[in-house]
Amino acid sequence: MNEKQTKGNAAALLPIGVFLVIFLGSGFVTGDFYAMPAILAFLIALFVAFIQDRKHDFNQKIHIIAQGVGEDNIITMCLIFLCAGGFSGAVTAAGGADSTVNLGLSILPPNIAVVGLFLIGCFISVSMGTSMGTIAALAPIAMGISEKTGFALPICIGAVVCGAMFGDNLSMISDTTIAAVKTQGCEMKDKFRENFLIVLPAAIVTILIFFVLTAGGEYKATEELSYNIWKVMPYLVVLVGALIGFNVFLVLMTGTVLSLIIGAVSGSIALSDLFRVVAQGADGTGGIMGMYDITVISIVVACIVSLVKEMGGITFILNLIRKNIRGQKGGEFGIAGLALLVDMCTANNTVAIVMAGPIAKEISQEFGIDKKRSASLLDIFTSVGQGLIPYGAQLLSAATLTQITPFEIMPYLYYPILMAVSSVFFILFRRRKTEI
Repeated sequence: MNEKQTKGNAAALLPIGVFLVIFLGSGFVTGDFYAMPAILAFLIALFVAFIQDRKHDFNQKIHIIAQGVGEDNIITMCLIFLCAGGFSGAVTAAGGADSTVNLGLSILPPNIAVVGLFLIGCFISVSMGTSMGTIAALAPIAMGISEKTGFALPICIGAVVCGAMFGDNLSMISDTTIAAVKTQGCEMKDKFRENFLIVLPAAIVTILIFFVLTAGGEYKATEELSYNIWKVMPYLVVLVGALIGFNVFLVLMTGTVLSLIIGAVSGSIALSDLFRVVAQGADGTGGIMGMYDITVISIVVACIVSLVKEMGGITFILNLIRKNIRGQKGGEFGIAGLALLVDMCTANNTVAIVMAGPIAKEISQEFGIDKKRSASLLDIFTSVGQGLIPYGAQLLSAATLTQITPFEIMPYLYYPILMAVSSVFFILFRRRKTEI
């Protein structure tokens, strides 16, 4: 290893800088942060990395990126993405999402309707593994509750977004959880337990805040909320199976098969559509196909990181962090800050985890931080950023569905803020093993 590789090379970070300039620049210029497809920006960054690395010939560069993509964690992560997409497509087509929403609204007392939106959002997002799907399912209900209770629509949809971010961060089948545990090399159930203890205080305080703000309202449904408890079962099977520690592939495939059986028996899925809903979802845009983008992005990011690491970019970041932090506590703050910064730049928490994951893993190894803790911090602080930035997909979707602006929703996003506060307290005051 030469001196530049030992000390690190700041110039090696140029491909990442190019990505941020192109991606963010197009967003600011057009006013739409999704005008530039992330995959195109990453491909341009990969092209820059190829040009910048003059030490290796083309075939050697191909070998370097192939080794990076071929790592066990990257391959496993991509396969889990596809399996999770298949389960989501099957269970949604079977009517699981609608039944789960209606079940929650039927159980909760009407005088805590807004609190109910948050709680249902938590359950739906943990079960579905997607904040976007949760917002899409609950936004119309939030509008109805706003009309019937008289509470402002922003606070109702704010409760939905808060609940959506709860599960996006915790769910066993969330792409953020998959990316976090695979980049850090820990078990999902261990990360869940670590993560849950950190965010539980934030969730409790959020419930109390929404209860105090909306305690006087009532919600009367104009039509009967029908649900089928059998259609909720696949979510419960996946959730319980993952918590117990069953193999994630086995859990997801079991959930998918169970969803198809229930959907076929109930008549929700035609026999001729059984395979289609797994591949494309009920609307043709979900299922396995709905995970193509993040899967391809993960592969391209792994290519970029491989070349950046080879040129000394990762070493430079690690040396920079070493100079400014001390011990496990400092390392944890370093991971948290890195995750939050990358998410604010990319406006996609899964992409942010995939990008920051290799660096976070190096930090955790350097400072003796437990793998499940580094995975939790990665997931938490990217979710904090994603739940607050007005140009993120979650707030843009919520605003579009309800015809209000992201800035009207932001004052009611208590959970992401409290999640960050709770995490900081845990970093500062939690007991640790002897520092390495």
